[in-house]
Amino acid sequence: MTLQSSTRIYVAGHRGMVGSAIVRSLQARGFNNLILRTHQELDLCDQAAVRGFYAQEKPEAVVVAAAKVGGIHANATYPADFIHINLASAHNVIHEAYTHGVQRLLFLGSSCIYPREAPQPMKEECLLTSPLEQTNEAYAIAKIAGLKLCQYYRKQYGVCYHSAMPTNLYGPGDNYHPENSHVLPALLRRFHEAKETGAPAVKLWGTGVARREFLHVDDLAEAMFTVLQMENPPDWINAGSGSDISILELAQMIAKVTGFQGELTWDTSHPNGTPRKFMDSSRLLATGWRPKYDLESGIRHTYADFLNRQQAGQLRER
Repeated sequence: MTLQSSTRIYVAGHRGMVGSAIVRSLQARGFNNLILRTHQELDLCDQAAVRGFYAQEKPEAVVVAAAKVGGIHANATYPADFIHINLASAHNVIHEAYTHGVQRLLFLGSSCIYPREAPQPMKEECLLTSPLEQTNEAYAIAKIAGLKLCQYYRKQYGVCYHSAMPTNLYGPGDNYHPENSHVLPALLRRFHEAKETGAPAVKLWGTGVARREFLHVDDLAEAMFTVLQMENPPDWINAGSGSDISILELAQMIAKVTGFQGELTWDTSHPNGTPRKFMDSSRLLATGWRPKYDLESGIRHTYADFLNRQQAGQLRER
């Protein structure tokens, strides 16, 4: 099934950065029959609660954007939380969707579930071909399980359950926790605070040589709508911007956007993580989708949102 404006769509994780962007994209297209629940209203790790939710609300399609996510520090500190929460929620949302007759489900994975030493750019076929990056293995295993659930339910039962593999995302509604956030929002906050306090330097982890690909979350939302309209989508499809950048270059760009004019120093006792994560998104690009934001304009847009939310006391920090 392809989506119609009247389709009852459950967006899991609608208050997160990704889920809220998908909701904005759907609503802008006239989809006003969305089913939304906060974590307080529905704990996705509680199978009985998820079963009751599906029985009551009867969604026709599901987008799974709910996940526990974080950067290197968070993944290293809370690996049990990352594997348990993401495994349990993926299992419950996907299995109960099937048992309650949902015919279409899109599960969002992540580029970090590809092998650490995968050939660059990473094609969809390289999944599970060699070992994972140790710093986020717990999260990656849970996400791979969700992706495989979709693949095998589709194979056995004929439902259109499929997945997308976004690259590193950023944008409005990101998490700016000083320790647990991803690299781009963490750097944005750190440079902003250094500028505000007049700090002479900002210390960064690693060496700056690792390379990452970034995609604005609103561009991802548009890509996901494109994927949801495909009649026979692949089991999983990469969603990236088509270019990557070193962490050093990223830091210099964020310093420029925030107006920080001090020095950059590097703490090489901390790991770089995966040397490079750059995806082959040719399958998605073949649909005609293209990102709207280049990285610098996307960071400027995100920084403006950061300042607005900070001033309003609504900055996400968890």
